Amino acid sequence: MDGREDGQKDGLRTYRGKRHFDRTGEPSGEHAAEAEAEAEAGAAPSASDDPLFVVQIHDASTMHFDFRLEVDGVLKSWSVPKGPSTDPHDKRLAIPTEDHPMTYRDFEGVIPRGEYGGGTVIVWDRGTYRSTSHDKRNRSVPFGEALEKGHVTFELHGEKLRGQYALTRFHSREEKSGGSAGKPTWLLVRTGSASRAGRGSGRGTPDPRRARSVRSGRTLRQVAQAPDAPTWESDGGGQK
Repeated sequence: MDGREDGQKDGLRTYRGKRHFDRTGEPSGEHAAEAEAEAEAGAAPSASDDPLFVVQIHDASTMHFDFRLEVDGVLKSWSVPKGPSTDPHDKRLAIPTEDHPMTYRDFEGVIPRGEYGGGTVIVWDRGTYRSTSHDKRNRSVPFGEALEKGHVTFELHGEKLRGQYALTRFHSREEKSGGSAGKPTWLLVRTGSASRAGRGSGRGTPDPRRARSVRSGRTLRQVAQAPDAPTWESDGGGQK
């Protein structure tokens, strides 16, 4: 096992510790090589080797969007209560959550009540992104390194979201005063001109209850009610 695989296992420890995969149907990431091959068949086509991103809408105890970026073999994840916006004037709170396995980018279905994250999930948008992070001397900075420092810029190439965005970490009042309860939070902002954002420009964020999945074309309600909604086999073997 190489260092990257070790890092993926460590990065997913929290994710796995919160879930009962035999009950939720979510991918565990344990069988990454096999599951990746299955997932590629249902993934959006890509003409580049750029890293992937996905935005899922999750109707759990509170409705929110999950914004995920591929970094070092896992999906770095943030919960965005109001969802990403195409309007540069909107500053969206983004709360970091545990890393997710790459196969989670295609997860859509219903997590049973009583389980962690119980509720309906749809894939609202997906695609690739390109890092545009630079240091003060305008030199390119590796995305993971820039993320550790608390500020990244990137260009999204999704089916709905397109254009330049930035994620910036800021510290709560509790953190600044040395309290242990404080947790780093981030802001997700559309940068540059909204007129160049591509399809969906100037519309801000859609109503999550009316939004449709780019994977199935269904709304949250339709996925929750459809007996043939996409699900995952709990043994990590992929989608069925």
